Amino acid sequence: MLTYPLSGSSSELVLNVLTMVLTRGKPLDRAYSEHFSGLTLNPSEQARITQVTGDILRRLNLYCFLVDIEPEEFDRLGSKLLNGWHVFHGLDLPKMQYSLQIEQAKFDANLEQAKMDPVLWDGCPQWLDLLGQAQLGDKWPAERAALAEQPKRYLRVNELKCDREKLISRLQKEGVTAVPLDDVASAIEVTSDSALFRTDAFKDGWFEQQDAGSQLVADAVGAKPGMRVVDACAGAGGKTLHIAAQMQGKGRLLAMDVEQWKLDNLKTRAKRAGAHNVETRIIASSKTIKRLKLTADRVLLDVPCSGLGVLKRNPDSKWRDTPERLPVLIELQKHILQSYSRMVKVGGMLIYATCSIMPEENRHQVDAFLAENPQFSLIEDENILVSERGFDGFYLAKMERIAE
Repeated sequence: MLTYPLSGSSSELVLNVLTMVLTRGKPLDRAYSEHFSGLTLNPSEQARITQVTGDILRRLNLYCFLVDIEPEEFDRLGSKLLNGWHVFHGLDLPKMQYSLQIEQAKFDANLEQAKMDPVLWDGCPQWLDLLGQAQLGDKWPAERAALAEQPKRYLRVNELKCDREKLISRLQKEGVTAVPLDDVASAIEVTSDSALFRTDAFKDGWFEQQDAGSQLVADAVGAKPGMRVVDACAGAGGKTLHIAAQMQGKGRLLAMDVEQWKLDNLKTRAKRAGAHNVETRIIASSKTIKRLKLTADRVLLDVPCSGLGVLKRNPDSKWRDTPERLPVLIELQKHILQSYSRMVKVGGMLIYATCSIMPEENRHQVDAFLAENPQFSLIEDENILVSERGFDGFYLAKMERIAE
């Protein structure tokens, strides 16, 4: 974390980003994009801004409690919250043009009270704590605490163009320090505050920014050159590109999604990565799936989910409507699993994945699917827990189609 306070201009940027997220409901990544576009910030200063913003959102209710404000009051009282964040971390106050001061005695009293409340200390809203207790039991406190930590930066080496050693060496020459991960063969961890997307290594397609846990999901697909593989919920295509590297550009890799703009972004990324066997297709209706019945060696279903495994990277979603969305998402997951599994051929493999750590979205869905579909059998599943691996939280299950 920081060793000296934010500058006045950086403080204003933090407040503007947080206002957009908390009062206008914008996703954090879009708020960053809107405020950083057109600016020529020093990479280390941009990193400081994102560190502070992310930490405030990860433990928003804690910092609000310390300075006696409600999250809904951020638009008016944001400077008071930012001052409280600096005091909490033992830093001098930032020099802002307009700044609401805090009462030190009251702050200290609130701090002692907060230390006695581990749920508040971890920045966990009540709805999430109740859900975590119900779903994970004794494992939940460790996950709750891990989700309040700052995420690390991981890259996936694009093996269509280089290997890990060559990538690390090239990044070093461009001022980026990185180290390999022992337990994820395609991953490196960036240990400097460098601007990754300004590097020639990125422009040449040598890497993608991708969490190590996400890379484990793509690893589970086990795609081989010459296979017919479908990534049926491809989104912007991070896992698609990983699978393309597994296939060494040989075979057919079909990336599908219901949103064309995501597939358009994937086309751009695939071109940069040299993933020439990627074909995109919009899912316009159920007929799109029916035409591919029993044709695929592998089908990856990285289904829409609550995102409760990636809260340290996307902390703004803690403060949205996830409790109301969860039942809707669970029904959508069931539908996708039942419908899209028809594309797997006999002897082929279905990989179901989420970026959630909640069993209701994970093993419970798989068990219900297998009970209704005896033509599939479970090979294995894995919970990638945040507290155990340090990565984002994911779930994956590998199932084989044993009959039509």
